[in-house]
Amino acid sequence: MTITDFKALHQRRQAEHLARHGHWLAARQEDSFDLTLYAVEGFYAETWRSRGEADILFIHVFQKPAGLGDYLRLVQLPGNL
Repeated sequence: MTITDFKALHQRRQAEHLARHGHWLAARQEDSFDLTLYAVEGFYAETWRSRGEADILFIHVFQKPAGLGDYLRLVQLPGNL
């Protein structure tokens, strides 16, 4: 799936796609939010939740490595890479 196709999905479908095809990379907290970073088929997706809540508020999608800046110290690559 391309980033354009992913962005066209309803947020619920985006979350389902992340659960099935996303590779968890890292998690962090910012202000009162829990953020989780996934690698997905050539792009990255960052879920935002209110701290301690299960529901996703929004999903930020990007391709440029500059968006990874806040995560670089947290990223855990799989052992087979």
